[in-house]
Amino acid sequence: MRCVIDEDPYLWLEDIEGGAALEWVAERNAETVAALAADAAFASLKGSLREVLDASDRIPYTVRRGAFLYNFWRDAGHARGVWRRTTLEQYRKDSPEWEVLLDVDALAAAEDEKWVWAGARVRRPDHDRALVCLSRDGGDAVVVREYDLDTRAFVDGGFQVAEAKTRIGWTDTDTVFIGTDFGPGSLTEAGYPRTVRKWRRGTPLEEATQVFEAGTGDVAAWAWHDTTPGFERDFVARWLDFFRSEMFLLTPDDKLVRIDVPEDASAYAHRRHLIVTLKSDWLGQPAGSLLAFDFDAFLAGDRTAEVLFTPDERTALSGHHWTRHHLIVETMHDVSTRIEVLAPTPEGGWARSPLADVPALSAVSVVDTDPDVSDEYFLDVSGFLQPSTLHHGRIGADSEILKQAPARFDTTGLAVEQYFATSPDGTRVPYFVIGPAHSADGPGPALLYGYGGFEVSLTPSYDAVTGRAWLERGGTYVIANIRGGGEYGPDWHQAALGAERPRAYEDFAAVAEDLDARGITTPAMLGATGGSNGGLLMGAMISRYPHLFGAIVVQVPLLDMLRFHKLLAGASWMAEYGNPDTEADRLHLRAISPYHQFTADRVYPPVLLTTSTRDDRVHPGHARKAAARLRELGHPVLFHENTGGGHAGASDNEQSAHNEALMHTFLWQHLAPPVRPATG
Repeated sequence: MRCVIDEDPYLWLEDIEGGAALEWVAERNAETVAALAADAAFASLKGSLREVLDASDRIPYTVRRGAFLYNFWRDAGHARGVWRRTTLEQYRKDSPEWEVLLDVDALAAAEDEKWVWAGARVRRPDHDRALVCLSRDGGDAVVVREYDLDTRAFVDGGFQVAEAKTRIGWTDTDTVFIGTDFGPGSLTEAGYPRTVRKWRRGTPLEEATQVFEAGTGDVAAWAWHDTTPGFERDFVARWLDFFRSEMFLLTPDDKLVRIDVPEDASAYAHRRHLIVTLKSDWLGQPAGSLLAFDFDAFLAGDRTAEVLFTPDERTALSGHHWTRHHLIVETMHDVSTRIEVLAPTPEGGWARSPLADVPALSAVSVVDTDPDVSDEYFLDVSGFLQPSTLHHGRIGADSEILKQAPARFDTTGLAVEQYFATSPDGTRVPYFVIGPAHSADGPGPALLYGYGGFEVSLTPSYDAVTGRAWLERGGTYVIANIRGGGEYGPDWHQAALGAERPRAYEDFAAVAEDLDARGITTPAMLGATGGSNGGLLMGAMISRYPHLFGAIVVQVPLLDMLRFHKLLAGASWMAEYGNPDTEADRLHLRAISPYHQFTADRVYPPVLLTTSTRDDRVHPGHARKAAARLRELGHPVLFHENTGGGHAGASDNEQSAHNEALMHTFLWQHLAPPVRPATG
């Protein structure tokens, strides 16, 4: 008989820093260490993975800011990392000379704080100051400090903001737009800034002038200044929910002019253009299209669109990037990426040409461009078994290979294939299989990964950690491109929204069954893993399809779908899942809530749940309560909670290697086929 929870006996585990909760966490961590870290292969595996993460010959990816290329770097000697820069001339060398701007390890030691780098906003056009964001041990909340790039020091009396989920950006030399925690009423129910203020240097933050306010039920408000020479403009916006927003032009006299595009579209201004990406049909163009309008004419009421991209059933837009005179467009065709260049023609319209040839079942991504100045681009090409190659070029000229990552794991005998499973409603679901090229030895251990939400696409990439921990040791790795993602555009995502969420679960289960039918693996040797929304997916596999898996790893998950909106940033995701406070949504949310659907009368595979005390996005209470519930029902479960790391689960390479070693040790313990005795 299925037993659901009406009164939650484990609410006390939502007390993040509560003494009883942390004592429970310590007990569970000790059990997991005893079961996994004491394994004979654990130490060598962790060391091997740490070697990959710390390798000095990784590609140091950069972004251009003026004359310099900026990079943030971690290695064995810089656990928390250094922010540094170099020139393109130096970057071309095997061993560039880097100018270190900020040593986060040294700062953490000097201030006795576990600082984690959270990015910087460099001031344009002089690129002489930055707003540096630092997180305490990996959380989403940050402190902000103004930094002088010439003196390489924080600015005395400069812009400083206390810890909060702050949005901040330069408007001119002495002014910023800021949204932060100004006290009661200044945050949305999701915990993000509700107001935007203009803050001038030398004045108290609390006296900053408010220029925009969102509603308490909105997700967030934000603002930005377009620094493009000749097109300087201010914009403000509010996220109505995770997928709908309103954008306004903020005039010099602080009037708001609405940019009248559909709420579910994304839009921005680029020079004379207004660029709009559709999530639903509009002006006769289908969802997934990319459109360009003349910005001034659009404000005057003209809705004449230039169509830059139109999707089809197998092809979707995955991104686009401007150079000074061109637009680079990335698309996916059956989840393999393609890339082309669009250039405006004197006659009107756009000329199209390929930018680069991409191998089959591979991925290409634009790392950086410099749209204000040149037609320069940095382009990364990789595949499941193909280490990254970083190209640099200018449109219209030959490109050069700047960097090439070395192979990190042995690919001998491995191959990549793409298959399609059929979901119960007839939908074809693509998935990638990376593993032994021949199955003459029969089925073997396999690990199935999925996400299936928020229009996130899972495309081919080179993963050295999975390569060493799983592929190199004889396992097969599988990535499922299930509904809820963005692999086939907005419709693919919307097919699994709200009450339709089970479509994503059915897709994932269909892939698991197809792997068995093809003889690639068996349920006893098939593991599954996913994090965050993918952790919810794993909870569904435990409660709905336990017979398909031999072990499941659930990372930083959502699992209590009746309280997710009350925990940290959870209220911002109701557009994805539904609102538990409405009767109509609560019915389907209870049905998809693993925490409420776990039962004692089914056999579940062994489960490893992981989270972080410092995760201020997805509350660690989800994982804690699920582990406690599974223990109560008598199911095999291990739990590990890292004290730091935020939603990533780790804030440095040591923690990352440890977490990965725990996960793969657990999987190998449960999925490796038994060793057959020798025959005489």
